[in-house]
Amino acid sequence: MSKDSNLKGGAFLVNESTPADVFIPEEFGEEEQMMRQACKDFVAKEIDPIRDRIDQLEEGLMNSVLSKAGDMGFLGVSVPADYGGMGLSFNCSMLIADSLGATGSFATAYGAHTGIGTLPILYYGNAEQKRRYVPKLATGEWKACYCLTEPDAGSDANSGKTKAVLSADGKHYLLTGQKMWISNAGFAQLLIVFARIENDKNLTAFIVERSYSGIAMNEEEHKMGIKGSSTRQVFFTDCPVPVENMLSERGNGFKIAVNILNIGRIKLAIAALGGARGTATQAVQYANERKQFGQKIANFPAIQQKIADMAAKIYVSESACYRAGHSIDLLTQTLVADGMDESQAKLKSAEQFAVECAITKVHSSEVLDFVVDEGVQIYGGMGFSADAPMERAYRDARISRIYEGTNEINRMLLVGMLVKRAMKGELDLMGPAMAVGKELLGIPDLNQPDLSLPLAEEKILIRNLKKAVLMIAGKSVQTLGMAFENEQELLMALADLIIECYVCESACLRTEKLISLHGVSAVQGQIQMTQLYVRQALNLANIQGREAICAFAKGDELQIMLLGLKRFTKYSALNTKDLRRAVAKQVIAANAYCF
Repeated sequence: MSKDSNLKGGAFLVNESTPADVFIPEEFGEEEQMMRQACKDFVAKEIDPIRDRIDQLEEGLMNSVLSKAGDMGFLGVSVPADYGGMGLSFNCSMLIADSLGATGSFATAYGAHTGIGTLPILYYGNAEQKRRYVPKLATGEWKACYCLTEPDAGSDANSGKTKAVLSADGKHYLLTGQKMWISNAGFAQLLIVFARIENDKNLTAFIVERSYSGIAMNEEEHKMGIKGSSTRQVFFTDCPVPVENMLSERGNGFKIAVNILNIGRIKLAIAALGGARGTATQAVQYANERKQFGQKIANFPAIQQKIADMAAKIYVSESACYRAGHSIDLLTQTLVADGMDESQAKLKSAEQFAVECAITKVHSSEVLDFVVDEGVQIYGGMGFSADAPMERAYRDARISRIYEGTNEINRMLLVGMLVKRAMKGELDLMGPAMAVGKELLGIPDLNQPDLSLPLAEEKILIRNLKKAVLMIAGKSVQTLGMAFENEQELLMALADLIIECYVCESACLRTEKLISLHGVSAVQGQIQMTQLYVRQALNLANIQGREAICAFAKGDELQIMLLGLKRFTKYSALNTKDLRRAVAKQVIAANAYCF
């Protein structure tokens, strides 16, 4: 694959990558491994012993734990050294979020502060704003929150009604309005607030200090999960904000919100995987301890099936996250080399790979939900008890499919972004889609490829899955025209196929790279998980592909496309029972998720 192809978001649908094109977490060096261990030690010492106290929202506790994280440097991983941070690469910041991801409420507070709380100033602030605020946020002297959502403005964030009115002397904007579901609001000294000036089409962002007058809050919200995360409604009544605290330009707030959320989505994805990994480990450990019918339940194939599916989904989703993070790093390096400021380069890079950010958010959050659900089931009756760890994990996980954009919104966004890029000529989808259409009407290639190499068939299956996406996307846009974007069921079904293309290919590339580094015999578990997951993905693609095709095609065209889908999702029979047992055996022997 060419260098330029590597730097285009969404290009995975039409380009083939090689293992050399991707980064895998096994490639983190000694320094990164030490940082990962420091995070684990921090969690074991500062968070695990007080989880119940955190969940009870003990006054000042979360604030103090965040301050300790600041002392360790964890709050400034994405902040340049000039502003008191560590200036790490994007993938290194992903590793930190991953390592802290199993902490539930703390992970939410951490993500809100370091991501949507800090990055708007770092990426959009002027020199004075950065100098004044970013060092305090990077060290944890100040904590931040992000005030976007309103009672009537959730997924439709740009419809917010909070007003900003210029004062008579022209020195302040007076903010009036209501925000809700604001993480960290109970203790944050700095608020990123979005409001509308006059009748502007788009919102404007402001940096608001908690000490300003005209700010009030409701009591803490009582939530299903992440109970220890401070979540409050915030009310502004003629709150005076100095005009110099406008962030970026007037009317640029919605753009800020969208672009910062791109980063928030992939960071949430990797944090969710940290939670999934921890939950899988606890479930395996319980299965190795719990005895029924005279033996530990880990010996039962029904339990092994659950363990293997948990492991495979985590492995695949993790592969996609670090691949996407590496893509952002590569483009950042290129833009910096061309003279762009590093913060702006990171922002532009995340914007370019917004499709991949949405993909990882959806997939990882749903993997987390799968893992915690199966974790409860492995624990059995104890899984339903608040005295066991699964109850908290189950409740905490559910929010991941809602915040940073619901999974439904993200599914529709990623399809919409791909189509818009194709329409603008930024990404050639229609050419390959037309080629697939011609292939359907032609004579099938009867030449059998060499399937003796590891994952040779899986690579063909992924290639065919991409063809299914191009076939459905191309024909549906051609048939429906402008009405395409309103067919939400079609968009979500198509999104599922696109997601599976990316995560399957990511896992395959990772496993191929591991084979090249360590040999086939050393990575049998990874090979087996890849083989297992790709077949599960094709089963899903067959169902969702039929849903999508039947949503717009009729008559002969319908039949031709259904036959095409059948061709593109066909795979050879494989004993997935034995695959699962082999994967589970390795995880059970390690007494932890071990890949």
